[in-house]
Parts: sequence; C-alpha cells; structure tokens
Amino acid sequence: MLTNFLISRFIKNYKDTDDEGVRQKYGYLAGVVGIFANILLSSIKLTVGFISHSIAITADAFNNLSDAASSLITVVSFKLANKPADKEHPFGHGRVEYLAALVVSFFVMMVGFQFVKTSFDRIVNPTKINFQIIPFILLLFSILVKVWLGFFNKKLGKKINSTTLSATSMDAFSDVITTSVVALSFVISNFTSLPIDGYIGILVALFIIYSGFSLVKETINPLLGEAPDAELVENIQKDLLSYEYITGVHDIIVHNYGPSKFMVSLHAEVPCDISILKIHEIIDRAEKEMSKKHNILLVIHMDPINTNNKEVQKCKDHVISVLNTIPEIESMHDFRMVGENEYINLIFDVVVDHDIHIDQKKEDEIILQIDKKLKAINPAYNCLITIDKNYTFIR
Repeated sequence: MLTNFLISRFIKNYKDTDDEGVRQKYGYLAGVVGIFANILLSSIKLTVGFISHSIAITADAFNNLSDAASSLITVVSFKLANKPADKEHPFGHGRVEYLAALVVSFFVMMVGFQFVKTSFDRIVNPTKINFQIIPFILLLFSILVKVWLGFFNKKLGKKINSTTLSATSMDAFSDVITTSVVALSFVISNFTSLPIDGYIGILVALFIIYSGFSLVKETINPLLGEAPDAELVENIQKDLLSYEYITGVHDIIVHNYGPSKFMVSLHAEVPCDISILKIHEIIDRAEKEMSKKHNILLVIHMDPINTNNKEVQKCKDHVISVLNTIPEIESMHDFRMVGENEYINLIFDVVVDHDIHIDQKKEDEIILQIDKKLKAINPAYNCLITIDKNYTFIR
C-alpha cells in the first residue's frame, strides 16, 4: 500500500512505463527511497554495534551503507541511461544501467571481503557482547524495513523491466537473512562466552560476497549478449504471422541496448508470386506496428518462397522427411528448388539444436548425411545446405 502511494504521489503518468521519462522517475524514486532507508538502517546498526561491541552488527551496518551507495549509483545510472542518442552512441546510453549494476555488485563483494578479515580478528581476540532489549528491537525493526524495501524494489523493477532494481531487490532480501542471523547471534551471545559474534560475522560476510557474486553474474549476462526473453520472441513470431501473406518467421536476432531498448532483425517468408510493391507495403506496415506494440526497433528481411508449385512442394516434403530422421536438426527454412529432370538443386537452411556442440567437422557430417539420404530418394537431388544457428533458443 505504501509502495502504491509513493508511486502515485511522486510519478506523474506512472502507468505509462514505456515512456522513458516515466521510467527514469521510477529509477529516481527507487534510488531516493533506498538512500534514505539504508542510511537510516546503517545509523541504527552502527549505534547498536557500538553499544553492544558486536562486530556482526557493525558489519551489517556497513552492508547497509554500501546499499545506500548502491542506491546513489542507481539514481546516477538512470540519469545517464536516459541521455539521448548521440553521434558516438547512436542507440542511446541504456547499457549504462548494466554497468552501474556491475559496480554495485563489486562494491558489495568488497565489503564482504573486508568483514571476513575483521570477523576473523574478532574470533582470535573475542570481546564480550552487551545484550540490551532496545537495541534488539531496533534490529527487528530494521529487518521489517528491509523486507518492505525488497518488495518495493521488486515491484518497481518488474514495472519497468529494470535489471538494476531487480538486483537491488535481491540484495534487500539477502539483507533480511543476514540481519536475522545477526539478531539471533546477538541473543545467543548473552548466554555463552564463545565468540559467536565473530563466527556469525564471517557467515554474514560470506553471504555478502555470495550476493555480490550472484549480482555480477546477473548483470554481466546482458553485457556479454544473453539470449532474449522467450516471451518477447514468441509474441513477435505470433503477431507477425497474423499479417497477410507472411507464412513463416526465422533468423530472429535481438540486440539489447539497455532495459526495454531492443533492436530486432528477422526473416519473413512471403509468396514469390505476389507483387513486390504489395508485399513491401505489408512488411513496412508490420515493421512500424510491431515496433510500436513491442517497444522495439524491428527490421524485416523478406524471403520469397514458392507456395503453389506441386513439384517444389513434393521436393520439400522429401527434405522434411529426411530431416526428421536426424536428431540434431531443429527446423528448416528458406527452401528453394532450381533445375529439373536429371539435375535438381535443393537449396535450404537447417537450424541445429543449440544444446549440441556442432563444430565444422560435425556440420560437414550432417550435410553429407542429408545429401546421401536425399540422393537415395532421387539421384537427381543436389543439396546446397547452410547450417544455421538459433540466436533466441526458442523452439
């Protein structure tokens, strides 16, 4: 309820999340709330740690301080990511958000490594923990704040499809676990002389390092070029096939230039006997309508295919029957037939299963296998095959 109030109070036109200005305001709201909440929690825990002499609580306080710095980076990244395209960056600056998330991740790991060392020193040189009920209540309060902060960032991240906010949400939920363990150790330390505080401090620090590593993995994937969202690809395929004369879609490639900033290129199969002006008009309309609907920049390449010739269909059926016997093959596209009688060129592309490693030798073996099986059906068949890759991993 508080989340909805903050969104409606501070973000004008908050429902229009496709608008870059609205998206930027979501990022600002998440960052400002994160800075305020984490500075508050860090101050509380530093005070409790100072009063109780607990290294685990102090480590948790600095973890919150790093979260405040992360929120500040979030604000800056949304500002930079929303800069308009320029000559040096014709597709905008959206990937700055991924870089910001990566900086946050390394910052989190750095804090974790520092407190591994500090906590180990506490085990070697233990200090008595002073348990008090009010500091304990403050720790419980900080857990509740972090729970809310986690759901707050998760909701905002989902609304605007932000990797940074999703990472921040994950970090907040991690803090809930670490602070809960710290609070438990605070209670246990009141009943034992063992350096529980130091051991818990190491566990907290290791958890911080693991969280940072997980965030590095999550944020570096889009920078390296991860497979696109399956739902986006499926929706593009389904919507494009609803257009008149478009009978097939393949070779879909999605380039990510930041959250919700995608350039998509694909091949659309169309009848070869239709007017080039008519099909161009349909393709042009599809590019514009689909780009607007899915918030992408879509480029369509036309592949003319023969859909009415019975002889071509007969040859195509022969090819399909052979491909169905080869487990590495996922699909076929761009089928053409050139020639007749004693010499017939069958030209087509096949897509191989992405789970199977295919090197050049294996490609040659697959092509030879297909050619051999088709010649057994008709000695006049001569195959010109291209091994294609599935860049979306969507079957």
